[in-house]
Amino acid sequence: MEEALAVSQNRLLRGVIAALTSNGELGAVLGSVIDLVTDATGGDACVLHLWDAAHDCLVLRAASPSLQSAVGEVRLRLGEGVTGWAAEHRQVVVIPEDKWADPRYRYFPELHGERYTSMISVPLLARSGDLLGVFNVHARERRDYDLDVLKLTASLVAGAIEHADLFQALAEKEAALAGMMRRTIQAQEEERRRVATEIHDGVTQQLVSIWYRLLACDRSLDTDRAQAARELEAAKLLVDEALEEARNAIHDLRPSVLDDLGLAPALRALAHRQLTGETTLDLDVADDVALPAHHEVVLYRVAQEAITNICRHANARRVKIALYEERPHVVLVVGDDGGGFDPAAGRSRMSFGLAGMTERVSLAGGRLSVHSAPGRGTVITVLIPGVGGEQQ
Repeated sequence: MEEALAVSQNRLLRGVIAALTSNGELGAVLGSVIDLVTDATGGDACVLHLWDAAHDCLVLRAASPSLQSAVGEVRLRLGEGVTGWAAEHRQVVVIPEDKWADPRYRYFPELHGERYTSMISVPLLARSGDLLGVFNVHARERRDYDLDVLKLTASLVAGAIEHADLFQALAEKEAALAGMMRRTIQAQEEERRRVATEIHDGVTQQLVSIWYRLLACDRSLDTDRAQAARELEAAKLLVDEALEEARNAIHDLRPSVLDDLGLAPALRALAHRQLTGETTLDLDVADDVALPAHHEVVLYRVAQEAITNICRHANARRVKIALYEERPHVVLVVGDDGGGFDPAAGRSRMSFGLAGMTERVSLAGGRLSVHSAPGRGTVITVLIPGVGGEQQ
């Protein structure tokens, strides 16, 4: 008996190692898990439910070939059926036969429970203790199950699923990083074109005008000193305008106040510079937040993009900007009472800007959320790690 158990355990261990050293794609790992569990327990069919935290339920994600049509169709709340009971209580349920007599049992037509009399339900727990899912094994005839094998199987399967989840998260992170790099390069080129256009249409044209004014002044010096003074005064005004154009272009590229005074003064300066006219500005910006320098840049750029969107699209009468510490995070909120939009409406000028902001924040280890609806304004909230809370 012990020798047979050792053989079964070794075969299971080899199978899980093979799954772990595969490409790590979650679907492939789940398919391997079904085969491994069925083989390890000697069952006739196996199904695997994964915990969906977003919807607070268990979702059938993998099954033996005879039950494949049920994948994605069966959802269970905690405590619902034998599976939900095992998940809620974090305990293995073993029903050797006559499962219909168990008061916890619930029939699902998609799973053809009438074919099987015996079942086990085994919760899968992460190393942290969090629920990952539950696997069920069904048998047509009475079946006695070895609890040691079940516990080993659950431990190995949980590890395989955790590994696949980490692999998938890493792949998504890499894809987001690649997209961010591509968009960054595009944004740099667009910024270069914008600055080149501003210099050509603004500073360059003013310098040409200044040159002609100075030539006119030079011609008038000996014959009409009053005219020369007027030309010189006009040239001085053009110099002032050219300097202002250059300062604005430089500020947009890299605000010196962010380097010299920090994030809070930079946000105040940005808000007062861009939100003028009839817009009421509500600033609640803390000066004592502790942030790494590159996270300050992230929050400043998010605020800059959000304020630009407000100026261009929102038609808002009131704008609120808040910055405060909520350890281990620093929180930035930019809200307005303008026209709002539907965040789920698909590709739009607003959605492209939000995608860039979201990626920028995500790569810094933070989270960005958007609450908006047509006619109800928009609130953008960013949580980003402060000093000591950075991702390693």
